[in-house]
Amino acid sequence: MLATASAVSGLAAGNYENFSVALYVRAYEVQQMKDPAWLAARWAEISRQLKVDKVYLEVYRDEHLPDGDTLEQAKRFFAEHGVKASAGIATVWDERNLFQTFCYTTDAQRRRLQEAVELAAHHFDELIVDDFFFTSCKCESCIKAKGARSWQDFRLELMEGVARDLVTGPARKVNPKIHLILKFPNWYQHFQGCGYNLEKCPPLFDEIYTGTETRDAVLSAQHLQPYESYLAMRFIENVKPGHNQGGWVDIYGSRFADRYAEQLWLTLFAKRPEITLFDWRGALTPVTPQQRGPWQGQGSSFDYDALLAALPKDGDGKPVPPLFSGVAGQAFTGVDRVLGKLGQPVGLVSYNPYHSVGEDFFANFLGMVGVPLELTPVFPTEAKTVFLTESAAADPQIVAKIKNRIAAGGTVIITSGLLRVIQDRGIADIADLKMTGHTALVKDFRAGWRGSMASSAHPILIPQLRYLTNDAWELVGANTETGFGYPLLTSATCGKGTLLVLTVPENVSDLYALPAETLNVIRESLTRDLFVRLEGPAQVSLFVYDNGACVVQSFRDEPVSVKLVLSSGRTQLTDEPAGSPLSGTTRNGTTAFELTVKPHSYRVFTAK
Repeated sequence: MLATASAVSGLAAGNYENFSVALYVRAYEVQQMKDPAWLAARWAEISRQLKVDKVYLEVYRDEHLPDGDTLEQAKRFFAEHGVKASAGIATVWDERNLFQTFCYTTDAQRRRLQEAVELAAHHFDELIVDDFFFTSCKCESCIKAKGARSWQDFRLELMEGVARDLVTGPARKVNPKIHLILKFPNWYQHFQGCGYNLEKCPPLFDEIYTGTETRDAVLSAQHLQPYESYLAMRFIENVKPGHNQGGWVDIYGSRFADRYAEQLWLTLFAKRPEITLFDWRGALTPVTPQQRGPWQGQGSSFDYDALLAALPKDGDGKPVPPLFSGVAGQAFTGVDRVLGKLGQPVGLVSYNPYHSVGEDFFANFLGMVGVPLELTPVFPTEAKTVFLTESAAADPQIVAKIKNRIAAGGTVIITSGLLRVIQDRGIADIADLKMTGHTALVKDFRAGWRGSMASSAHPILIPQLRYLTNDAWELVGANTETGFGYPLLTSATCGKGTLLVLTVPENVSDLYALPAETLNVIRESLTRDLFVRLEGPAQVSLFVYDNGACVVQSFRDEPVSVKLVLSSGRTQLTDEPAGSPLSGTTRNGTTAFELTVKPHSYRVFTAK
């Protein structure tokens, strides 16, 4: 929504029509490419199941540097196979020791990074810096250099200098035409803690890149929600509009092959020109029968059985083993058929200031219940509707910005977490709303003043919001077992504008337990500016585009029935890529279409 239209027009085409595919190779495997037979045999395995346009050949990791002759030999091999070769660097000192980073206050380690950068610039015209470009070092040298500053402030300034003095400056001195890319990881709300400077470093590089590995939300330590594979791409795009070159996914940390495939197509739904697969080893890793999702056989968007059937045969006529490169190949072929139907992504604009924390990654949970979001580090002064979490409190002018938006006739939606932080900073000029500091255990939810009741899957603990009767109104109320109620979604008008407060459960994942009827009211209230909204249960996402296209993605383990509701004068919905029109029902000036989405699958539609 916030990126320029020209950003989309620059989409690259290679083996696939709507994007190009890069494969990252660690320094360890690059050095093994010194053996031509080793390289040729493994490339044959990968290229049988995946079409690759580019390889990133790593020149440094863990004090391991491939020699120049090997780099040149590998470059020639890939050139002969029609594949572009670029360089990569992993700025990690000892990955096996809890990702031990460089110490950038140590002269010897600073020189080592510069040497690696100069090696890359000597042999290649493009270099991507992997997402170890931060420091967690707290050695005596770093403690002394930090002084009285916070670790955050010290590291942000330090890494800006490293980017300028050890990477971009030396690289361009060796090779003035080199194209420099800085990749950011998936933990975007915590970057500043280790010096990943999202504000000051991107201008130093030609392009930036996004880590979209969400892996397994339950078993992994980060517990990232699948929607982030899309939303992180949009956030990094809005950091440097038109210059987010692509997304980066690995095979690791997922129980089922479906989860890997989902990360790939969610990354591509964000409409950037390239996707990188980490890594060479991952592409060669076999897919085991245990990684076949239990919902397979229902025609999901990733089809394990179809992958097996499509595998080429070896010299003895036997199918070659299924590899994760084959999973990627199947996912890419399927999504490439529909990506051309999608315009520029749009959604509810959410402001996440640089270097801010608070209700971390909440936008991804909201995306998982069907609210399309567009995350930006700059306050969207022109947006009709703005969504703000507690992170927005990092902006000292946030209350004034809220007042200005509402005075201009806009709608500002804030979370209970943000209200708690700013309620004594002048928000009462709009409405007398207070977070009491108490909680309530609720299970029954009511839409509107006299709406019908619906129950959640289990009791949910919410913070208590106090408002004054008739000064504000409950759009969704939440009742305890004794029938006492507290607001879940509150509305207050002021002048020409409106303030909404969304009460966030104490356990944020309890959003998934809310009844569909409650989620429907929340979605309708938050997405009034979009031409389409979703109705149905949680863990189904909606992606919306400015050309009338949309994508519905289910993360559920069973088929799910949902509705798409069209407004803004649109009454026709077509199922893509087949071009089949759907029948809808008219209601209250909108048109609703019932549809079923298979487990861990997506469907694409265009509306008129």
